[in-house]
Amino acid sequence: MSTSPEAVGHAETVGRLHTPLCDLLGSRYPVVQTAMGWVAHPELVAASCNAGAFGFLAAASLHAAEVGPAIRRVRELTDKPFGVNFHMFQPGAAQIVDTIIAEKVRAVSFGRGPDKAIIKRFRDAGIVCMPTVGAVKHAQKMVEMGVDAITIQGGEGGGHTGSVPTIILLPQVLDAVKVPVVAAGGFSDGRGLAAALAFGAVGMAMGTRFLMTSDCPVPEPTKARYVKARLEDIVLTTRVDGMQHRLIRNEVLGQFEQAGPARLLLSALHNAWQLKRRTGASIAELLHAARQMQREGGLTFGQALMAANSPVLLQRSMIEGQPAEGIMATGTVAGVIGDLPSCAELVERIVREAEQRLAALAAGRYGKQDV
Repeated sequence: MSTSPEAVGHAETVGRLHTPLCDLLGSRYPVVQTAMGWVAHPELVAASCNAGAFGFLAAASLHAAEVGPAIRRVRELTDKPFGVNFHMFQPGAAQIVDTIIAEKVRAVSFGRGPDKAIIKRFRDAGIVCMPTVGAVKHAQKMVEMGVDAITIQGGEGGGHTGSVPTIILLPQVLDAVKVPVVAAGGFSDGRGLAAALAFGAVGMAMGTRFLMTSDCPVPEPTKARYVKARLEDIVLTTRVDGMQHRLIRNEVLGQFEQAGPARLLLSALHNAWQLKRRTGASIAELLHAARQMQREGGLTFGQALMAANSPVLLQRSMIEGQPAEGIMATGTVAGVIGDLPSCAELVERIVREAEQRLAALAAGRYGKQDV
């Protein structure tokens, strides 16, 4: 039985999009939905996975007792593999590690918190370790500690981000480590996926683009502010919590930019108390987390103290739907995104664009007009 040229061409392009990342994570496509705090709820994770991507649940914004039920909720919504993100600075981190291992999720992502022993525990349990880093030295350190793969986030990424653009950072990391590398920071479409693969990455990771979908449970008033934002509305600031933070400029950010040191301190203390009430963490647990952030995260005491601002203000936007009273972490790409497709529509569009771009390059056709 003969095979049509169209079928052969489709098989070839699908083959180009099946990378080692797909085998490592068990996803259909080499696209990762990142674990945005107060955004990557079970509903978004499941929708991403059902669309063929690989989703990470944001356990870093959950109380330790909530992690198990959230994992099981994802499993109610999808039969596809998924991952969990957390950090070792949060209260109850040891319990979260135990929960992740007991639940046997496919992968775990994190920053620089877990040590070599914890990474070994995950790997011994058959859980893929894929941390996110923003510098070459951190990627090298994670590989030395035994991780399976690395996600690198360039400066275009949302939330707490570095200053090196993805197009500079990605090839540096690819040259420095021997494990699979996933590219993040500035990606939102199929052309980005094709570009990441051309660099030598095994896939791309996106946060803001998945936030800006109809499946994302973030309240509509907040998503409307994301859609409305233009490139000039997206800024990098250290005023919220002392660390470099990419946000959409709004009323709250304007207040922080005009506030003096005393007002910033009062805000941090107020939000630390609010965080204690909302999470149920004790003062001792919060102080312990602050000390860990200061010691392992390379922060000053002032930065560790101000860190309470971000989670409280993010909740106001992402949970309560009050974008004028909270902060909105975002990648630069929000300034050029103007729609809210479903995850299925988004992934289908990405795959189609990437296939077209890769097929054109393979045929020696260059330029937008050939795609």
